[in-house]
Parts: sequence; structure tokens; C-alpha cells
Amino acid sequence: MKLNQILSAEIEQAFTAAGISGSPIVLQPAKNPDFGDFQINGVMGAAKQSKQNPRELAQKVADALSGSRVVASAEVAGPGFINLRLSPEFLAQELNHALTSGNLGIQAASAPQTVVIDYSSPNLAKEMHVGHLRSSIIGDSIARILSALGHKVIRQNHVGDWGTQFGMLVAYMVEQQKENSDFKLSDLEQFYRAAKVRFDEDPAFADTAREYVVKLQGGDEAVLALWKQFVAISLSHAQQVYDTLGLLLAPEDVAGESQYNNDLQNVVDDLCAQGLAVDDKGAKVVFLEEFKNKEGEAAAFIVQKQGGGFLYASTDLACLRYRIGCLKADRLLYVVDTRQDLHFKQLFATSRKAGYLPENVSAEFIGFGTMMGKDGKPFKTRSGDTVKLVDLLAEAVQRATVLVRSKNPELSDTEAEHIGRTVGIGAVKYADLSKNRGSDYVFDWDNMLSFEGNTAPYLQYAYTRIQSIFRKAGEWNVQAALLLQDGLEKQLAVELLKFEDILNSAAESAYPHYLAAYLYQLATLFSRFYEACPILKAEGALRDSRLQLANLTAQTLKTGLDLLGIDTLAVM
Repeated sequence: MKLNQILSAEIEQAFTAAGISGSPIVLQPAKNPDFGDFQINGVMGAAKQSKQNPRELAQKVADALSGSRVVASAEVAGPGFINLRLSPEFLAQELNHALTSGNLGIQAASAPQTVVIDYSSPNLAKEMHVGHLRSSIIGDSIARILSALGHKVIRQNHVGDWGTQFGMLVAYMVEQQKENSDFKLSDLEQFYRAAKVRFDEDPAFADTAREYVVKLQGGDEAVLALWKQFVAISLSHAQQVYDTLGLLLAPEDVAGESQYNNDLQNVVDDLCAQGLAVDDKGAKVVFLEEFKNKEGEAAAFIVQKQGGGFLYASTDLACLRYRIGCLKADRLLYVVDTRQDLHFKQLFATSRKAGYLPENVSAEFIGFGTMMGKDGKPFKTRSGDTVKLVDLLAEAVQRATVLVRSKNPELSDTEAEHIGRTVGIGAVKYADLSKNRGSDYVFDWDNMLSFEGNTAPYLQYAYTRIQSIFRKAGEWNVQAALLLQDGLEKQLAVELLKFEDILNSAAESAYPHYLAAYLYQLATLFSRFYEACPILKAEGALRDSRLQLANLTAQTLKTGLDLLGIDTLAVM
């Protein structure tokens, strides 16, 4: 149920009745719930345009709203603000729909899109590290939210599985297998470092590696077989991380750089044929006037290197063509580190000029900042090494399990480990998703595992607390009518009905922290309601009504956390 849409329609009718149309009206939550649920701004601007007294116009609008089925009262405040209180009957009706609809009353998008979302995308030469965390969980959450709203979401894990380094790695794999027929690749990081040392220190090995690159690009079956073996092992490492994180990414979502290899020359030739790419000292370059430097020179977007080699730009152009031409995308989302902002701006600009990116398709760079340590520097181990993602997640589970045992020493080992895993992984994900993705944030174990404040454990416990209410409640009328009499009951009702609006905002902006902030507000408001409005001690219809509010709150928390990729627990 789109509360803002319903209210906006009612307000627009009221302004029309007052003789005003087409003026920008701002509807926002009331700053003080004692004065109302929402506040209408924009009256003064409309009054100025129509040469009316602001308060008189506001009163006309308020009078027109007074007979609405949605608004219980509309009061003029200050120079021309209007405070609205929503009708308890309207709130009860909409809450009942949310409870009985099976999907919390969320309407599917009226014009569903095919959204292709590019996220995670690690390089397969190494194990995943903390630098891959944000893309993976931010992208997964956006994908979940879009799917929940009825859009067709196509996940694309654009892994780095091609290029010069793979010649080096395959050469080293062959060398190791010759020395040890039982050789198995178990530690990607160690393997990569050893291969790099051989490449840097042994000219003969480096020449062999380059030969393998040529064979790989030429389709040599033996070399391709080794490459496939290396890629398969690398992807299995990545999938273990995805499974631990609870991501919806699956092997069939992998669409690596190698997938577009056969189309790279076609793209360059087409850009040249259109006159967009020109020869510049042996390289093929698209000069973009939109991105001039201080000297007024157009930016050079290189699509083919001297000697015929290809770059990220070449692959990304071929990839974009595929996603629009074959996957029929209406919207492209790239969840990538903010440092790649300029590259993607130039990619989109080139694609528009070339006709690869039609005007009716949106392409969006979903940038994110860096995960920092408490020292304000990018998160590293004490020795200064990059932290493996699998190690970070193992530590999260271990820390959370210790915390759970300290709070509930009577739990069995199995129970403590299950709760610890759910809390630990949830804490890591929520600490990220609750922040504006465009900002850097400080990784702090103590804060993220706290059961107080805006954290996953706080929200998970809020859900668990409601489940304990129902275990104590016994039988109750699950079809009871809602009686919204107390002020906090009404506040909670209004907050619950904002859920779909929040999801739409998060989907349109690709900012999951909007949803996280809403869930924290909802949990905090429920806690106030719980303290002020006894549930189990209430009697009859009032008790059942408050259980209905608790039930819908629990469902909303569970659904919202699931859309962030965070599990809930019946017992903590």
C-alpha cells in the first residue's frame, strides 16, 4: 500500500478544490507527533503564485481535507503549514489489508522493468578479500528489493577471468603439476604470489606465460582446459563465501570477462566505422568532449591498445551491448567502488554516442566507499595484509557465538553456534547496509555486535522479542479488528504503512540504507509502544488488536531484514 500516493492524491484534490493546481506540494512526516502524523509544506509558494494569503489558502485546503476518508483532521499552523492526522478507521483498514494480503499489502510495480545488476565481480586469480564485501552485499540487497517489487532482476557476476595474468597462472599450474602429479590448488592467494614471483624473477618462465596467453586467446584446447580448471576452483572459493554470506548469487549468475572476448574486435571496428574511435599513436581512442581536462583537451577513452590488446573499456562496451541487446535490460546497475566513477561515466557516454545505450534504457553507477579500520585507513590485518573475506566472516561468527554464550549460558553448543552464525553474519552485513553506500565507514566489532543502537543484533532481538510475546499469548483472535485508540498505537500504525513507500525509495535510488533506517525506526517505535501499551495484560478486543499490531510489526521486520539479506531468529 503506497501511503504517500494515497495521501498525495487526497491533498491534490483539496488544493484543486481551493483553486490551486500544478503547484509543488511537499508532504513529510510531522516533526512532532503531538501535532499530527504528516505536515504539508508548499502552501506559501502556491499562495504567492496565486496572490492569496498563505493562511487563508491553507485553511481552504484544510477544510477540503476534512471530509476525506483518509484524514481525520487538518489544522493550519504557523504561516501556512498544515498538520494532518490520519483517520483511525482508514489506518485500521489498510493495516488489515497488509495482514491478510499475504505480501504485507505491497503492490507489484505497475510497469515492471528488466533490471540487470552487476555486483561482486571479484578477480578469480585471488581469494575474495574485504574489498569485495560491499559490492557483494549492497548489490544483493538492491536485487532483493527490486525483485520484491515485481521487477525482473538478472544478476550478473562479472568476474575477472581473462587476460595476461591467467597465462602466468596456467603456466605455473602446469609447472606444479609436472613436479607433483597429485598437486591440488588449495590456497589461491599463496598460489598467485608464488606464480608472480616466478614471473618476475625467471625470464624463461615469463616467456612461457606469454606464450600461454597467446594460446589461451587463440582457443588452444589444452590451455583452455587448464584455464577452465583454474576458473572452476576459483569460483568454488567465491561460492563458499557467497553461501556463508547468504547471498543469492549462484554459479549460473557468473558472466565473466571471457564471455565477451569474441565480440571485442567487433566493438572496436564498429566504433571506428561510426567515426567515434580514431587511431592515436597506434591505439584506438574515443575522444570525449564532455570530459575535458584543465587544458581543454577531450578525455581519451581507449578501447584498444597499441598492438591490438584490449582493456576494461573494450570488455565493458561489449558487455553493455550484450545486456541490452540479449538480456533486454531496461535498467543497468553497476555496483562498483566509487573510484571507478569516471570510467563508468565515460563508458555510458561512449555507449550513448554509439547507439548501444538507447535513451529509454537507464545506466547507473552505484558507487560505494571504502571500509576503514579504526585508524582511519583501509581495513587491513595487523601485519598490513589485505584481510581475506572468509577469515573476516569466520571471526564475526566466532565473536558473536562467544557473545551469545555469555548472554545465554544454558544454550546447547548447536543452538549457540546457530545463533552466533546468524547474529555474526547479520552484524557484518547490517553495519555496511545501514550506512550511506557512497560514504566510507569504520569497521568496528564492538559497535556492530552491540544489542543496543542501530545494529543487526538490536533488530534481530526486536523480532525475537515479539515472537516471545506470541509464545506467551496462547490462543487469540487472529482476525480481530484493529482498535487504534492510544497515540502510540496510531504512530506505530502509520509507521507500518510506510513500508512500501520506503521500498520504492530504496529501489529507485539504490540506497539500501533507507530500508535499514526505516527498520530501526520501526523497532524503536515498537519498543515504545510495548512499554506504554500493555499487550498481554490487556483484555478482550484490545488485547487482540495489540497482538495484531505486534504481528504486523514482526512480519515487517522479518521481511525488511530478509530484503537486506539478514536472517531472523525465533529465539536468541
